[in-house]
Amino acid sequence: MLKRIASVLLAGVMAVSLAACGENKKTEEKADDNSKNSSKKETEIQVFIAASLNTVMTELAKEYNEDHPEVKITFNADSSGTLLTQIEEGYECDLFFSAAQKQMDQLEADGLVVDGTRANVLNNQVVVVSLKDSGTKVTGLENLKDAKSIALAGGSVPVGKYTRQALVNLGTLKTDGEVDAITTAQVSQALGGVEISEEDNVSKVLTAVAEGSCEVGTTYYSDTYGYEEKLDILQTVSYDLTGDVIYPICQVQNDEADKTQTAAAKDFYKFVLSDKAKKVFDAYYFDTDVER
Repeated sequence: MLKRIASVLLAGVMAVSLAACGENKKTEEKADDNSKNSSKKETEIQVFIAASLNTVMTELAKEYNEDHPEVKITFNADSSGTLLTQIEEGYECDLFFSAAQKQMDQLEADGLVVDGTRANVLNNQVVVVSLKDSGTKVTGLENLKDAKSIALAGGSVPVGKYTRQALVNLGTLKTDGEVDAITTAQVSQALGGVEISEEDNVSKVLTAVAEGSCEVGTTYYSDTYGYEEKLDILQTVSYDLTGDVIYPICQVQNDEADKTQTAAAKDFYKFVLSDKAKKVFDAYYFDTDVER
């Protein structure tokens, strides 16, 4: 009987010891992981993004930092034309994520794109929006002249260029040259003198409409994310009128960056092109079915 009791007690001690060992191992593994993260050299990367990417890229940075807390990602969000000019003027930049090919073409011509890193990531669509239940007579670009006021991005801003291209294809605007050279005054004249508030980027167009400063505006479908209860989409403009609204990304030649910064920029670039990132872009109303 005593032998049986001793055996039971011994088995219990062994079970407790094994459990303790298991817990110790988990604690050690967690500590090891934390040690690995803390041992990585901290760095900061500069990522220039089109204004329409601000919300989704903030979400992607948050997800990326879960595995890479040592990398600080600083975004500069503005119109692609403004960002291009800043890079050409010498602003430090590691990644450029444009809302149009034209700015990327120019950056490549300047010799500032790291070889082999230019890739198409997203497609988008131009939409005509107004405040929900605004009672506007406008149903789309075809009768834009019926608006009391319009928020419109300048011609150097991709969404402004795409809007002008659509109006040219509809026969509303005339041009013998580049559509982005069509001034806001010329657009207003073609629409019967309607009041137009020219905006520096697509986010400002959205704000002008959402705050009621302008009756209608043209923005991207992805920009309506989070505004479903506030805005009405009057028209989703077809690609036949605008052409594809492709967003390319590249790694930028940055002579100021050290090896750690360059490696971090390359790794975040790969993350943006990953399947994990694709799911996030889809959730924010972007079209990820593009040929890279």
